[in-house]
Amino acid sequence: MVHKAIAEVTERIAARSRDSRARYLKHMDEATQHGVTRAHLGCSNLAHGFAACGPSDKQDLAGSAKKNFAIVSAYNDMLSAHQPYERFPTIIKHAAHAVGAVAQFAGGVPAMCDGVTQGQPGMELSLFSRDVIAMATAVALSHNMFDGALMLGICDKIVPGLLMGAAAFGHLPVVFVPGGPMPSGIPNKEKARVREDFAAGKIGQDKLLEAEAASYHAPGTCTFYGTANTNQMMVELMGLQLPGSSFVNPGDKLRDALTRAAVTHLAARASEGVRFCDMLDERAVVNGVVGLCATGGSTNHTLHIVAVARAAGIRIDWSDFADISAVVPLLTRIYPNGDADVNAFQQAGGMAVLARQLLEKDLLHENVRTVFGTGLEGYTQAPRLDGGEAAWGEGPRASGDTSVLADIASPFDSHGGLRLMQGNLGRAIFKTSAVRPEHRVVEAPARVFTSQQALQEAFKRGELGGDFVAVLAWQGPAAIGMPELHKLTPPLSVLQGLGQKVALLTDGRMSGASGRIPAAIHVTPECAHGGPLAKVRDGDIILVDGERGIIEAKVDAAEWAKRTPSAPDLSAHHSGSGRELFAHARAGVSPAEEGASFLLGGKP
Repeated sequence: MVHKAIAEVTERIAARSRDSRARYLKHMDEATQHGVTRAHLGCSNLAHGFAACGPSDKQDLAGSAKKNFAIVSAYNDMLSAHQPYERFPTIIKHAAHAVGAVAQFAGGVPAMCDGVTQGQPGMELSLFSRDVIAMATAVALSHNMFDGALMLGICDKIVPGLLMGAAAFGHLPVVFVPGGPMPSGIPNKEKARVREDFAAGKIGQDKLLEAEAASYHAPGTCTFYGTANTNQMMVELMGLQLPGSSFVNPGDKLRDALTRAAVTHLAARASEGVRFCDMLDERAVVNGVVGLCATGGSTNHTLHIVAVARAAGIRIDWSDFADISAVVPLLTRIYPNGDADVNAFQQAGGMAVLARQLLEKDLLHENVRTVFGTGLEGYTQAPRLDGGEAAWGEGPRASGDTSVLADIASPFDSHGGLRLMQGNLGRAIFKTSAVRPEHRVVEAPARVFTSQQALQEAFKRGELGGDFVAVLAWQGPAAIGMPELHKLTPPLSVLQGLGQKVALLTDGRMSGASGRIPAAIHVTPECAHGGPLAKVRDGDIILVDGERGIIEAKVDAAEWAKRTPSAPDLSAHHSGSGRELFAHARAGVSPAEEGASFLLGGKP
């Protein structure tokens, strides 16, 4: 029996989604009845489809007895997280042959790295890349050649985009295949100190680069608990990848065994007729949000889960996140919410312990369909090598390090890491798990900026004395693509460390790696859609109250009513680095609380 509050949120989502989910499932049922098999292809179509295959695969694909699995990959060798995927297609093809199937590399999807584009013009394409990935996934699966698919992706917008694309082909079984985190580099606390020293002018760029290169130093995901690793946790708790597969390092023999096992389980689910749309339901979505709150995961998922859910006809909003967060305890301290990294989380018991504890307190829906072929109880198991192949047995029953992964009887906090903020400035998200209690409430004069560069320059000139709320307006998806504002963390952290009370209020995003500074983000309606944040002026007293969930401009009501938004010239943000190609995306994007998607347009 699931916790009463979790059940109520799930029922509310199901009721709200009744019509849109029914339309979605109707489309999936029609596709299932029609069949996406090679039997529907003409001889010329089919010949094109297997022309590049070897003789054995050609013979298998010419008939309809053997299943053909698509490989959709975000491989490139510029992203550390995706470089290991270079080897995976060969592993998958051999594993497919071993289970009497064929696998073809169906298509690649773009995969940009927010770590590279932070503070650069390319960051203004980052959020939109998610929807491009969804479309690229659809193109890869459009050939009517496939009986199932394996999705190879890890990082920030990539997994959500693959999920959205997979939802469009929800009549097929789909398994997600992770690649794992890089080994630990320099301690995260040291990395943060070096960044703040550089922002304060205490060290030069050579020392900063030395520290960054010692942190991001090998193939695999970055080891902090940002959006990429939050993706892995969530997809596993949603039952869409194999138990315990999220945080095994690249190059480990178990990593390759888990990749082979993904093919085996895909073949089994395909034979059973289990479809992706059967797995991705409102219970799976709620399980993902529970995991997000329990681990203090990336705020980017207050956009991404919404968009993924809408792609499957499920309507969720930030009130659902807030109500789940209110009853789910915070169980992890992983950087930026602590000093440890995901390798320490894995060593402490990882996903098996997390799933077990949440299930024991009835905070997850156990009775769901998964790629593993069990309910979520199967996700309390842990993988190991047995004769060179992956086998699962009972996972650890308790955390091996409660400073990283707490016992649910003694959590780090009684509620999850997300707070819904509301007031006369709109609705926003606040990540409480990363901010110390004494910093969660700031009432101070506004300092208004329309770019993070302007704020950084004011900091360098020594103009940011005293308490203040930095209002960074016109950063939303319709304005300039909603870039992450990660570059603001070091200077604001320096000021906070000097004893100033500072906060950030913006219709833009902060990185999943950001913390410490109280930040009300994703403010909606955004300025470009007439949001009241555009009415704030320098000197207005602004309240950002992360304890009570309030964002408020304390301006006389009559004066506030008379004000009109002041729109800056944003034309410089609309060209260069490919931004001119995304004019349609800015024009058609849905609000942040509806997923900030130009594909869905706010309508599932």
